[in-house]
Amino acid sequence: MTSPEQHVVPFASPAAASGAPYVEQAVAYDGILLAGFGGPEGQDDVIPFLRNVTRGRGIPDERLEEVAHHYRHFGGVSPINAQNRALKAALEAELATRGIDLPVYWGNRNWAPYLDEAVTDAAAAGDTRLLGLATSAYSSFSSCRQYREDFARVLTETGLEGTVTIDKVRQFFDHPGFVQPFVDGVRDAVSGFLADGIAPEAIRVLFSTHSIPTADAERSGPREGDEQHRDLGEGGAYAAQHLAVAEVVMAAVAAEVPGADRVAWDLVYQSRSGPPSQPWLEPDVNDVIAELPSAGVQAVAIVPLGFMSDHMEVLWDLDTEAMDAAAEAGIRAVRTPTPGVDPVFVSGLIDLVQERLNGTPAAQRPHATDLGPWFDVCRPACCENVRAGFKPAAAGVAP
Repeated sequence: MTSPEQHVVPFASPAAASGAPYVEQAVAYDGILLAGFGGPEGQDDVIPFLRNVTRGRGIPDERLEEVAHHYRHFGGVSPINAQNRALKAALEAELATRGIDLPVYWGNRNWAPYLDEAVTDAAAAGDTRLLGLATSAYSSFSSCRQYREDFARVLTETGLEGTVTIDKVRQFFDHPGFVQPFVDGVRDAVSGFLADGIAPEAIRVLFSTHSIPTADAERSGPREGDEQHRDLGEGGAYAAQHLAVAEVVMAAVAAEVPGADRVAWDLVYQSRSGPPSQPWLEPDVNDVIAELPSAGVQAVAIVPLGFMSDHMEVLWDLDTEAMDAAAEAGIRAVRTPTPGVDPVFVSGLIDLVQERLNGTPAAQRPHATDLGPWFDVCRPACCENVRAGFKPAAAGVAP
């Protein structure tokens, strides 16, 4: 087995470069790099944005237009950029409250402002040791490694490799600041249904997250042969993390709401975009909703567990399609909130930053599930892209 000292982490600060899973020494970062997905902000942006999202896959504009109608329905504007502006402002306010003098640079993967602009701006200001904060809480290629590959690509393409370093906060799926807003939302939904006389057994909670190809899911998290590998079952770390958080949420609600311990729940998936021949994680949220009446369910709480904010997959796939499915099934439905800029969530994100500023030992880091705390430095074969293999990536051990 290769020891951590023999590992190499490209693009990293000296403290993270050895490849040890946790960085337990203080690092004097110069700034925070808030990394988003990006989204169109007008009808003319929609197809160029979707070309960026699908770059390298050869998808013609005619097929992209089939997806574009989700954005067209909302005037061609995704809410995600506005939400990231609000998050950036909230993070800056929390930093100021704590007396932490760190600027927040925001850049997106697929639309302006782009990551290369953010990193270039940071370097021009003399802020060369950055701590990345990606707007995704879970482990998979699209929700973690792709951001890390973007960091590496930007440093290489801008010529800032060797000048700017980028580390990344740990995946925060089970940080209490991320989990608590979901507890609050499920508690309020279940309490409301019970107050209206619906029996606990007639209530269902559906925790929904973005579906991904099963081959990608199986490769999420540390792989077999790595010292940090654990057998997390079908769906890899991606599914295991969601299931663990859902269990914590339901246990917390059951402790607060009489009768909630008799409310059943499921993990479901949404927003599948691959060809029918390619296996993706299932079951689909709408298929599950259609079957609820036959199980005696009268009310459903739909929980966007995989999402930080109300972006397009929430507004369209849940607020539109899933709500339509519930109406067709003749059952009541409530969609609970995402964390957004909930003060508890924002405070939790800055807690993650302070972990790295202070070098907090892993044993002292808060985590709500037995899977955490997750790693500061991703493992060598973590979250491989099945289609493209491994590309250079920051904040992780090179395969």
